[in-house]
Parts: sequence; structure tokens; C-alpha cells
Amino acid sequence: MKSSIGIFDSGYGGLTVLKSIQNLLPNYDCIYLGDNARAPYGARSFEVINQYTLEAVEYLFYQNCPIVILACNTSSAKALRNIQKNILPNKYPSKKVLGVIRPTTEEVGHFTKTGYVGIMGTAGTIVSNSYPIEISKLFPKVQVVQQSCPMWVPLVENNTFLEEGGQYYIKKYIDELLEKEPRIDTVVLACTHYPILKESIEKFLPKEVKLFDQGDLVADKLIEYFKRHSIIDNQISKSGNIEIFTTEESEKFDEHLNLFYNSNYSSKTVQII
Repeated sequence: MKSSIGIFDSGYGGLTVLKSIQNLLPNYDCIYLGDNARAPYGARSFEVINQYTLEAVEYLFYQNCPIVILACNTSSAKALRNIQKNILPNKYPSKKVLGVIRPTTEEVGHFTKTGYVGIMGTAGTIVSNSYPIEISKLFPKVQVVQQSCPMWVPLVENNTFLEEGGQYYIKKYIDELLEKEPRIDTVVLACTHYPILKESIEKFLPKEVKLFDQGDLVADKLIEYFKRHSIIDNQISKSGNIEIFTTEESEKFDEHLNLFYNSNYSSKTVQII
């Protein structure tokens, strides 16, 4: 029976992770699920995010995905631990769920020379403090400075980030971050929407600041994971098949698809509850 890597996001941003995984693992079958009908997740409560994320993960399990990547920082911050500790051992002991925060935090501490790292994310990710907590475990001497960027996801999803107002908000949050700590030399884009803004962000960042987006880091770590977990790796079908599901109207989803994932694919509307 065909099995796929499941990739979940509350909206479109996780398509940037799908793209990176497909670039590095082109033969692996993948299913992408965007819960666009209930997005954004960023400002929702822990309880609601846990419920929505679990429903999405279980849907992908039923689509025969032995492993699911939470390509959503909010779900990774607020729901991953509960799913890994309380749900999988009891209900799905042979399944795996991974997030995007740990693969990122394992790397950033190696790149900072000043010892100051900036995190730019949604309100939900910043409030969770997941990045400072994880970085402190791995690199206790690194100082983490966070910046919430509430306008960046709407700018991407409305494709207005290149307009004058969009550029204003990109510069505004970068300036606010660097005002908090000018010694920052490494910045993490802690939202999978943000790689779409990368060129604009680099324009406003000092040239010596290293900028990380998560897609390639997650894909690199997934390759390492499969090497260590051959049982999971051997379950994944390797015909290069990609399926893209959304909980909203597929026509609406497809209007944004090429912005995040330049391809000839189209999505299919599904109900996950």
C-alpha cells in the first residue's frame, strides 16, 4: 500500500517546507494538508490549536502517512509535545510526528559569533517562548531576542508585500528587533510564510546578519532522521507523487499555490472532521 510523508500547516506557509523536502528527497511521496478554513492559528488558544492540529494529524494518518511534519511553528510550539507524549504512545505507537522548531534550534547556535540570535514569528510562536527554551537547552550562552510580526502573514497571503505599505511593515519589525539588541548577527524566520519575504527582509537587514528560513533545515534533518529510522523510511513510497489538500475551496487555495510552491499542481478540498 502506498505511504507518504505527511506535511501539515494551518495555511500555505508549509508549502515552502514541502518544496525543500521535494528538492532534497524528490522520489518520496508526499501529502500536504493546509487547514486554511480555520487559519490563522497564531492567536488561538493552546486548547484550540491542540484540537485542530490533532485532527489534521489524524487525517494524515488515515491517508497512510507513517510520519507527519508539523510545518507550522504555532502547532509545533503549542501542540507537538502533547501529541508526542500523550497521543502517539496510546493511540498510534508506530506513527511519528515531528516539528520545525527543533531542527532549527539545533543549528542556529553554531552560526552566531556575537552570541545574539533574533527570532521573528507570529504572536502565538513568540508568546510560547519555544525558541528561547529550546535554544537555551542546546546553547545556554546564546541570548535570544524575539520580535512578533503580526502583519507579515497577511502581507504574504494577500500578495501585497512588495507594495509600499508592505515594505513599511517589513522594515518596521526588523528595526524594532535590532533596536532591542543591535548585536544580533543571526535571525531566524520562525514562520514558514516568511521565506516569501526573504529578499525584502535581506534588503533591510545589515549585510553581516545571517538569515535562516526553515525549509532547507527541516529537509536536511529529515534526511538524517530517515537514516536513523529505516523502518519509517522503508514504509514511504518513492514514486515522486505529490498530493495537496486544503480544508477551504480548492480554487481559492490554488490562487496562492504558485506563490509558495511554483508548480503545475492543483489542490483538492477535503474535510478533516
